[in-house]
Amino acid sequence: MKTIAVYPGSFDPISKGHLDIITRSADLFDELYVLVSVNANKTYMFNADERVEMIKKSIPFYRKNIVVLKWNDLVTSFAQKVGAKVIIRGLRNIYDYQNEITLFQYNRTINKNIETILMFPTIDNLFISSSAIKELISYGADISSYLPNSIVDDVIKKLKSNN
Repeated sequence: MKTIAVYPGSFDPISKGHLDIITRSADLFDELYVLVSVNANKTYMFNADERVEMIKKSIPFYRKNIVVLKWNDLVTSFAQKVGAKVIIRGLRNIYDYQNEITLFQYNRTINKNIETILMFPTIDNLFISSSAIKELISYGADISSYLPNSIVDDVIKKLKSNN
């Protein structure tokens, strides 16, 4: 039986922490859908298509079992559509836990057949967040240790052009 998982997020921009979770999840499942959120109530630095392209540019070419898409509906709806039984979520700290347990309860109420698996980032990626990366760039700090090398220049250029 093919095991399918979904890893949803805003990925605005994708960080080494996200990439860590993606590559480790791809080792655990036959197929992994990385789902870029499109939420009308949120403001993004990068549009959904840009975020999809950044993720694709960041994933090593040998990861044939990863599919990257944008989605503007419930994650549980997408998971059901593709036959995924698992939603992957990253968990860095207690603040993430508070959000994730609430999200888990909603998702579980919507579809009790889809499990949520929480993955911790490795120690090198424990405190990386996309919002902190954007703030560091606004102050001219070096963010290269937080982003996949393949997108550092693209992110800096985009964020500087928006300031």
